[in-house]
Amino acid sequence: MIKGIILVLNCLLSIAAWGQQANTWCNPLNLNYRFSYDGLGYREAADPVIHLYRGNYFLYASKSGGYWHSSDLLNWVFRPSKTLPTEDYAPAVATIHDTVFFMASQGARNIYFSTDPLQDNWQVYRKRFPLGVTDPALFKDDDGRVYFYYGCSNVNPIMGIELDPGRRFDTIGTPQVLISHHFNEYGWEEPGEQHNGNKRGWNEGAWMNKYNGKYYLQYAAPGTEFKVYGDGVYVSDQPLGPFTYMPNSPFSYKPGGFINGAGHGNTFRDKYGNYWHVATMTISVRHMFERRVGLFPAFFDKDGQLHCNTAFGDYPSRMPQRKMNFEKESLFTGWMLLSYNKPVQASSALPGHAPEQAVNEEIRDWWSAQTGNAGEWLQVDLLQQSTVNAVQVNFADQDARLKAGMAYTPYQFVIEGSADGKSWKPLIDKSDNKLDRANDYIVLPRPVKTRFLRITNRALPAGKFSLSGFRVFGKGTGAKPAAVAAVKVTRDPPDSRRAQLEWTPAAKATGYVVYFGTEAGKLFHSAMVYGKSRLDLPGLNKGVPYYFRVDGFNESGITKGKETERY
Repeated sequence: MIKGIILVLNCLLSIAAWGQQANTWCNPLNLNYRFSYDGLGYREAADPVIHLYRGNYFLYASKSGGYWHSSDLLNWVFRPSKTLPTEDYAPAVATIHDTVFFMASQGARNIYFSTDPLQDNWQVYRKRFPLGVTDPALFKDDDGRVYFYYGCSNVNPIMGIELDPGRRFDTIGTPQVLISHHFNEYGWEEPGEQHNGNKRGWNEGAWMNKYNGKYYLQYAAPGTEFKVYGDGVYVSDQPLGPFTYMPNSPFSYKPGGFINGAGHGNTFRDKYGNYWHVATMTISVRHMFERRVGLFPAFFDKDGQLHCNTAFGDYPSRMPQRKMNFEKESLFTGWMLLSYNKPVQASSALPGHAPEQAVNEEIRDWWSAQTGNAGEWLQVDLLQQSTVNAVQVNFADQDARLKAGMAYTPYQFVIEGSADGKSWKPLIDKSDNKLDRANDYIVLPRPVKTRFLRITNRALPAGKFSLSGFRVFGKGTGAKPAAVAAVKVTRDPPDSRRAQLEWTPAAKATGYVVYFGTEAGKLFHSAMVYGKSRLDLPGLNKGVPYYFRVDGFNESGITKGKETERY
């Protein structure tokens, strides 16, 4: 009897543990990113929009060939579409009077509608919308009035105009200039990987939210191909302005880590009333439009400022099932990266694509085997027995050269673990995988103690077996790092858009997260740094004071630093 009760309790605990393990995600989102039409072998999905409609979330993205739906923001089901122009860029979606309307950057300038987007039965609502459609955004106000925002240019501004919903979205009045270029004042608008282009970037990707009677017009800059791609925001009492720049812009920004960029997306509410920001993340190696999709928690603080939390934004996070206070509550699982710069071996390697490039936390380079044959493998040594919770396998599609519309076998592989590098046990078996996942995030059914992990190819779409990131998450056995001390901040006197930070290296730290913000206690921006104790921040706002904090982290956890004085 007692043994039976214990068995039942163990089963229940196991189920509960699995439930806790399963409700996590890791950016970039685990989607079927489609190959491009040009045959260059890169995948693309970008400029995302997520909205909640009749209990389901719908995700639309550029060049996707369809869209996705989900009941939980975790598990996405792809819906191919022949009735929408899903080959176009920058989709816009809005629900008006229980009807979903869709438009995109397209030559036809059509507006589509549906009352059941689970089905591919969209119809044309309006042909030849009177304005040029570049990065469109639709917004319905509380009073039923509808507005249209648009613009994608390094010269022209973001524009806005009211539409007449009773006359198939005829325009009312003339377009208004809402957001102009200000790269000389707002450093993050200047193009270049270090905001060093010395010219205007591309202002694009408008999106509107209303919160507590205020209108938050969001926009992206300076260009989708840059690691510093982000989203800023202007605020107004009226949907067509005048708008005031929010000096904590870019509110969505991710210039460091494995994959970068957090621009051109949308801000939306989930079933529990939580705000989220979905955005474009960049690879941009084979083509500037080689991109992925990331999801980040967002919130409005008590002063009405919009924020987005991208700290550890490409580590596993837990999906909430209640109303959260994202200003104070973190979704980070605490699973640390165990594979960074660890010893690796491989079955073979192409020149210029060494095995070490699979564990260097840089999605823009990769290890590649010499072939795509079954049996090619890569092995990482964690150097100690560690608790492994999850793995993210990022495939690099070396020499794939596939085009959209081609049929192919998705990646099929096995991952094994070992205590000594000789005797192996299976951890993950995807030998019969049928889902196309180029950035495959896999949570183990239960945590596993292991030192070595090995991934072995079974089959692939085309080309050679290659990995831009074989990322292992869990917990090491050592102590957390010491606290960071003696942070020095310098802002260039002639150009206060630029700051340089240096700090004393913390004992046992693998890397650092530099937090910064425009008010004391509001350090919601962040940049991740590996292997060095300095950081250049060239994307600040001129004449705006900032506060900083540097946290150290390693495989055992995070040690919080001390907030600096005002700079």
